[in-house]
Amino acid sequence: MRSRCLPRRWRLLAPLCLAALLGGCLALPQTGLFAFRLAVTSLGVEEVRIGPYALDARLDTSDLTSLIASSLGAGSLPVQATLALGLGLPAGMPPVEMAGFRWRLDVPGAEALSGRYQQDVTLNAASDAKLRLPVAFDVLATDRRRLAPVVELASQLARRGELPAGSELAITPGDLRGLGMTLPAGLLTPTIRMAVGEDGELVPQG
Repeated sequence: MRSRCLPRRWRLLAPLCLAALLGGCLALPQTGLFAFRLAVTSLGVEEVRIGPYALDARLDTSDLTSLIASSLGAGSLPVQATLALGLGLPAGMPPVEMAGFRWRLDVPGAEALSGRYQQDVTLNAASDAKLRLPVAFDVLATDRRRLAPVVELASQLARRGELPAGSELAITPGDLRGLGMTLPAGLLTPTIRMAVGEDGELVPQG
């Protein structure tokens, strides 16, 4: 007598087909979240400091290199600044809660910086989220050849209030929560990369 049981391969395929069918149905109301596209809407520089020296557009920095060199001694001096960052969503996107993000900053003439923004960020299409991202790197006293270019970079950041042309910022979103679901980091949320153009404009990178 022929067995009425399904062949083994069909027994394995049936659950997969059912899961795919259910997944397709559930995805319909979640299309907006799956189409998540984060945009960097603005990028500026604030509060530039070299050690104890606060720089601004009115400060004469002509003697700053020698002043810092004389105060370095045998240690190092941190160069600090705050990135004023705007993040937004395209029109029509539903509000999304992002569990922080990883970032990497490449600035010509300085070592690459990276870190993680730990706080949750509420994103919506109506208004951009305004964040402040502290960055810092060290001027090493043992390498005086690097001192003048770094001081010039810090002075330029303070004078212009923006990153120099050729700088690149990469942001990798954390987990996303919205529409009653959570989208894990790395799933349909690729890293976005922005470069700073000659006129300070932000240019998306492929």
